[in-house]
Amino acid sequence: MAVRLNEDKEVVARIKEGLKARGGYCPCRLPRTPEYKCICEEFRQQIADPDFEGYCHCLLYYKSKED
Repeated sequence: MAVRLNEDKEVVARIKEGLKARGGYCPCRLPRTPEYKCICEEFRQQIADPDFEGYCHCLLYYKSKED
């Protein structure tokens, strides 16, 4: 299992800019609640799921099943 940044540097730059503007909260979601603080609760659960492979909600991170 490995978690990496999206390979699209433009996506990464835009999401990081949004995170900075929102104090570390997901720029793709309106509420500023603890479960949406990056790395969000949803993606932490997906990381823990051995069968999950894919991007987080905002496409900043990608979890692969293999290293």
